Amino acid sequence: MTAALCLALGLLLPSMFHMIGAGTVFLPMHIPVLLCGMLCGGAYGAAVGAIVPLLSSLLTGMPPIFPVAPAMMFELCAYGLLSGLFYHSLRRNVYLSLIGAMLGGRVVSGIANAVFMGMADKPYGFSAFLSGAFVTALPGILLQLIVIPLLVLALQKAGLAGRTAAAR
Repeated sequence: MTAALCLALGLLLPSMFHMIGAGTVFLPMHIPVLLCGMLCGGAYGAAVGAIVPLLSSLLTGMPPIFPVAPAMMFELCAYGLLSGLFYHSLRRNVYLSLIGAMLGGRVVSGIANAVFMGMADKPYGFSAFLSGAFVTALPGILLQLIVIPLLVLALQKAGLAGRTAAAR
């Protein structure tokens, strides 16, 4: 059920952010995927990460079906998988898990973009990678580093995540 909620948020949040022109800057699709990995585990996080960009593309036209959506599917799949793996193997350290997943997902993003942009005969080099993954994305990175730990902590205190939820 939590994974389904993250999937729904992965479709809803980008639409809301794009209405005010802030979608590509604040990376709203990343937040529910990273959360899903931490709350549900890497397998669910990976599945939600792979499905959300495709569904969003088919339902809203964002991201464009090619070459952006397939690259995002790989990127978000990596975010979901890595956030879950790191969170559960690093004794639920949200910040280390988040930073590890964000870095790993960006590496996957760079490779996927190089492949899919190359297939579309669109230029994509190291400077485009750095600009898109770090410079343009800085507000989204900061948002994730603030919001995700707060959400995980709040859910843990409510008994909906972490050791308390696992004991049920």
